[in-house]
Amino acid sequence: MYSQPGKIFGTFAPLLLGLLLGLGGCSRLLFYPQPGLPFTPQRAGLEYRDLELRAADGTRLHAWWLPARAGVAVNGTVLHLHGNGGNLASHLGGSWWLPEQGYQVLMLDYRGYGLSAGDPALPELYQDIDAAFAWLEQAPEVQGKPLILLGQSIGGALAVHYLAGHPQRYERLSALVLDGVPASYREVARYALGNAWLTWPLQVPLSWLVPDGDSAIRSIRQLKGVPLLIYHSLDDQVVPLSNGVRLYQAAPPPRAFQPTRGGHVQTFAEPVWREVMLRFLEDPQGFAGLRRLAELPNPENPQ
Repeated sequence: MYSQPGKIFGTFAPLLLGLLLGLGGCSRLLFYPQPGLPFTPQRAGLEYRDLELRAADGTRLHAWWLPARAGVAVNGTVLHLHGNGGNLASHLGGSWWLPEQGYQVLMLDYRGYGLSAGDPALPELYQDIDAAFAWLEQAPEVQGKPLILLGQSIGGALAVHYLAGHPQRYERLSALVLDGVPASYREVARYALGNAWLTWPLQVPLSWLVPDGDSAIRSIRQLKGVPLLIYHSLDDQVVPLSNGVRLYQAAPPPRAFQPTRGGHVQTFAEPVWREVMLRFLEDPQGFAGLRRLAELPNPENPQ
């Protein structure tokens, strides 16, 4: 249920080397989609329905709608933008827990992922995010309720750049949550290249082949007024902790930084980090971080 680290940010530096040399900086290097869907939310005991969205260029997109659990008051809607590998099924771990807490969720598969048509590339992929917002704007069950965007890994980076260019969408948000987000695509690629003996000597020149103009650190300063919560794990071996710290330092207030433990975007596998997000959503403007709560041991994982 929980997502695996994206290959471009993982331990596949030799493969990355060949791709970089062959494609010379193409934005497709950032995406590793998996077609099809191995399971649906039904396996997790969740009610859901399949949605078909259309991007502005006509590309057919697949999404899941997870309503709030029956009998629970609806507290808001979460748009969940996942990371660069897999598909909806492999990223369900980021939001499966929200319907029980009264949050309905829209999970989008970008073009080329899962059952969505097309091939992932920039800037076309921003049309996919725009299609998700357009659906939310007309969905009756969304109206009059807080709207939250949860962006994990590259999904958060895509969200930051998109929102900076679409202030009308950004102003609609009640809160923004980023989890394990790369501040710079190029710097994270350099980190991955530096962890393999084959590519270590060439990490700097090869990293310059990775497109960086859309990186979150270039846009986050424009996102003013909407409360922001940034999660980043001290143990993240895919996107180092320094990325989350840099984004926090560059972001305008109100914002909070929550260090976590565990692997890349495995945040919500731990109940304590789910509780932090719920507390944040209860009062986004007044939230200042819950260090004491975050330090409590988790009885389900007593390491």
